[in-house]
Amino acid sequence: MNFIKNIYDWVLNLSTKPNSNYSISILSFSEAFFFPIPPDVLLIPLCLGNRKKSWNFALLCSIFSILGGMVGYYVGKVLWWNVPSIEYSYLANLFMEYIPGVNEEGFNSIKKLYDEWDFWIVFTAGFTPIPFKLITISAGTFNINLGMFVLASIISRSARFFLLASLIKVYGESISTFIEKYFNILALLFTFLLIGGFILIKIILS
Repeated sequence: MNFIKNIYDWVLNLSTKPNSNYSISILSFSEAFFFPIPPDVLLIPLCLGNRKKSWNFALLCSIFSILGGMVGYYVGKVLWWNVPSIEYSYLANLFMEYIPGVNEEGFNSIKKLYDEWDFWIVFTAGFTPIPFKLITISAGTFNINLGMFVLASIISRSARFFLLASLIKVYGESISTFIEKYFNILALLFTFLLIGGFILIKIILS
């Protein structure tokens, strides 16, 4: 836990450094398949420090998170098994041991969720605090349709980052405490309502 806390503090410290565009881009890219700290941690102070560039930071977050997600997809597709669907590779075991949010239990249960929910699993992980890397890697591992995966990633990651940036751009410092306390809860609630509405429409039309 101290290791993760140190990384968290290091990421926060990046907001005070020059070349913030590079920092947020690299963080968003790497978090999508291995880095433990989500880009929101850096996005929020960067937007607070320069509210006029809030959407620029959100755009960088979105683009590089989606690109990183595609890397995660191919990590799962190409490098995850020693023999396809037989046993985990050395890389897979390394990820499960050291990368928070990536574990054997998650991989054992997520295949059924993909079979049932498909697009919505990727969307939920992209928009909510569920570790995105677990979804990007497992999507490749289980050969989820790449086009669907990319579309769901684009919609969910962009929605999350632009919503955060827009709240800070409009309300500034006064909204930051609220975001830190409640944003993830509201994101989960919104996603459940959205999926619930989709299910309801499906039932009505069936």
